[in-house]
Order: sequence, then C-alpha cells, then structure tokens
Amino acid sequence: MSGPFAQRVGGILSADIAVPEHEREVRFYSRVLSTGENPLWREDLMNNRGMPIIGLGARSPEYPDLPLQWMPHIQVADVAASVERALALSGSELMHGKDDDGKSQWAVLLDPNGAAFGIIPVVAAEALPPTDGDATSDSATRVGCILWLDLTVPDASATRDFYRQVVDWSVQDVEMKDGSERYVDYNMLGDDGNPAAGICHARGVNLGLPPVWMIYLPVGDLAESLRRVEEEGGKVIKAARGKDGEYAYAAVQDPVGACLALVAG
Repeated sequence: MSGPFAQRVGGILSADIAVPEHEREVRFYSRVLSTGENPLWREDLMNNRGMPIIGLGARSPEYPDLPLQWMPHIQVADVAASVERALALSGSELMHGKDDDGKSQWAVLLDPNGAAFGIIPVVAAEALPPTDGDATSDSATRVGCILWLDLTVPDASATRDFYRQVVDWSVQDVEMKDGSERYVDYNMLGDDGNPAAGICHARGVNLGLPPVWMIYLPVGDLAESLRRVEEEGGKVIKAARGKDGEYAYAAVQDPVGACLALVAG
C-alpha cells in the first residue's frame, strides 16, 4: 500500500464488524492489539493517534443479514454505479445508504464468493489524519492502521475480474509457486498505481485460509499478541516466521469465529 492513509479510488481506510458477545469481543481485541512497549492501538480500539480505523459493533436483530466478517471500506468513484455493476456480476446488496435526495452514500455488498465489503466515496482530504513526513517511512507506518488486505478464493481470476469492474482496481500479476507448479495471484492497484489489496488462489502458502477479506493489523509485539489470542479464546489458523525466527505474520480467528491477520508492526 502507498501509505497507512490514502485518498484514492480503490483505497482502504477502515473496516468494521458487528459481533455477538460484544463485551467479550472488545476485551479480546483490546488485549490482542495493544501489545509492545509503544502499542500501535489503544485499548478502546482507536489507533495510537486517536483515529477510529476499526469499528466493533454489537450484533442486532435490525441487521440480521450482516455476515460475521471484518468488512473493509473501499473508496470508489461512484457508489451507485459500483452497486449496479456488483449486482450485474452476481454479487448481492446487504445495505445501501442514501441521502434525502436518493443519492447513494455507501453500501455493503457480498461478492459471488460470499465475502463482504463496504463501498464509500473517496474520502475528503480534510478527513484524513495527519502524517509525519513521508507516508512510506517507518515512523509514518508505526501507527494502528490497516496495512494490507487480501482475499483467498478457489477462483481468483474470476474474483479479480469482479473487483476490477466493481471497484475500478487495475491488476498486477504476482508470480507464485506451489511445489513444482507455478501460478499467478494478483495485486489490485488503486488509481494512483499503488497496490491496495491482494486476491489469491486457495493453494500454496494460502491454502486453508477462509474466503473472506482479511484485514492485516500491525501490532507492537506479535508473539505476545498471539499468546493473548489463545488466552482470550481465539485461535491461530496459520503463522509464519521471518529469517530471524521471529513471528512475522499470523492469520487468527477471534472467539466468535471472525478472521483477520496480525503482522509485526
């Protein structure tokens, strides 16, 4: 991604979820995310600059169709047009917010795989949080933010084409290897040409991951965060270590079954 906060078509700034057992879930995420000497997340789930990047709401009968998935909010040029294209491509609409004049403001959609995502207009520059210097520097990325986003599905090529049309992402091939076989996954690029998300085949290093959008959240001490995942009733689905032997990435499941990825911040 081009930086932790970007104003662009195809950019992701935030994500939310509505969960049962809300108090337990708040405790889980508060403990898991706020590790390290200088935590990147506060215990109220705001980031360490006080910005609301992720939202954890209580599940209610008012919205029974919302899936138990973290739903990224993807910026698009025209919400109504994106909804129309999604429906034409076998997606479905769960919610659609409109103003008093009937103009689309936001929507929550499902892709043909059942992965949920939200679409919103491109965020105004004044609504973005301040960054210190170069947005790609270590100091700027050492904040609580969504560092990456990817989706693992059996037919990544068809899913690539769905999002290319709905979100207006462009595509960059990523060479992959599964044993002796080579194949291609995809980086989805925003309108500034920078990667915004990945769409992956359910094979190789991604085998066994659920077909939902996985948000990648950085934490200050990944090993401690993974210990707390299990201590608080969650589960580590898959973990990878770097060349130094330290944890670098893990896909985890929270106590009610929602999945996300944690990375070393």
